[in-house]
Amino acid sequence: MNAARRVVVTGMGAVTPIGNDVPSFWEALKEGRCGIGPFQDRDAEAGFADELQIRIAGQVKGFDPKARLASRLLQMADPYSQFAASAADEAFAQSGLEVTAEAAYRTACIIGSGAGGLATIEHAYRDLYIHKKRSANPFTLLKFIGSSAAAHVGMARGIKGPTFGTVSACATATHAIGLLFQFIRNGLVDSGVAGGSEAALSFGSMKAWQAMRVLSPQGCFPFSRRRNGTVLAEGAGVLVMEELEHARARGARVLAEVKGFGMASDAKDMVNPDIDGPKEAMRLALADAGLAPADIDYLNAHGTATTLNDLNETRAIRAVFANAAGKLAVSSTKSMTGHMLGAGGGVEAIACIKAIEDGFAPATLGLTEPDPDCDLDYVPNVGRRKAIGHAMSNSFAFGGLNAVLVFGPAPA
Repeated sequence: MNAARRVVVTGMGAVTPIGNDVPSFWEALKEGRCGIGPFQDRDAEAGFADELQIRIAGQVKGFDPKARLASRLLQMADPYSQFAASAADEAFAQSGLEVTAEAAYRTACIIGSGAGGLATIEHAYRDLYIHKKRSANPFTLLKFIGSSAAAHVGMARGIKGPTFGTVSACATATHAIGLLFQFIRNGLVDSGVAGGSEAALSFGSMKAWQAMRVLSPQGCFPFSRRRNGTVLAEGAGVLVMEELEHARARGARVLAEVKGFGMASDAKDMVNPDIDGPKEAMRLALADAGLAPADIDYLNAHGTATTLNDLNETRAIRAVFANAAGKLAVSSTKSMTGHMLGAGGGVEAIACIKAIEDGFAPATLGLTEPDPDCDLDYVPNVGRRKAIGHAMSNSFAFGGLNAVLVFGPAPA
């Protein structure tokens, strides 16, 4: 790692199925509360949801955009952008970072989404094909494009540096954070905001995922013998990041240091995961951080609760960590939030930072009967106190797109 420009986190923001800000999200993780429940289609024609075989999801609850966001943003924003804007507001408030005119071009905004504004698209197509309207809402295009969240947040903060969205399915937010990390470390910018947002819980989306037969009708049980699929979820997770001396110069409270980033592609299959890509992404992240496997105390697994993913991730972790795997605490917080798709890596990065800060490893819920082939310490059912110096966050996406982040404590 280039020691000349160290990168730190000074703000975090989250909207999740178990809490609409970081404190409530983290408290729910510590208590082991599950946010998965009956799917409520907020915008479908009456009776459509009755056609679903899968009727559970991790939905955001009690989120009132009118109470949290400016009216202009509300007029132009899909729910995924609203989630992102709310999380960014929280992160900037904690950070205290103000983007001045002088700093505007030295600040970046990288907020991605795996699916973009699906709710907007579905509503527009229903108007056109069912209600036979002659045209779509004039804001439809602006609301559904995958760069919309980044544009909204960038405009709200006066950010004029690199501003765009990443798209890599379930690795989207991790790629966004990793890119901002590299931008700051290599001197392209001095600060910025990065993460991911998703609001893909619509009737059409649920039907599409249901057709792939990767969703569970019962719940999300990573690494368990009874796991039978993942559970779709929504939300947002973002980080405000800065070059260390930039943060110190303004007296900011540093929450953690971004130590390393690795990414690799399987280049083999769109659906079935491979072991080589995840192994290489973890290896590269460790090398980038200048750490040995034994230096990692907690790993937030991708842990989707699909049969093949959990087995492959376990084998990849064992291959990379070797003897150090025995002391590693691993958990999948998706067991509480569900699979937040493009937002997952952002929310799980926050879980890693809070785990370091609080000395606590969150649990993997539903692990009452472990799969004997998944043989790591998954912190089953109840979280535990544990000194955590460094944490790793894994994001492995459809198409074999793998991204891994390593976080460490705030520099002394």
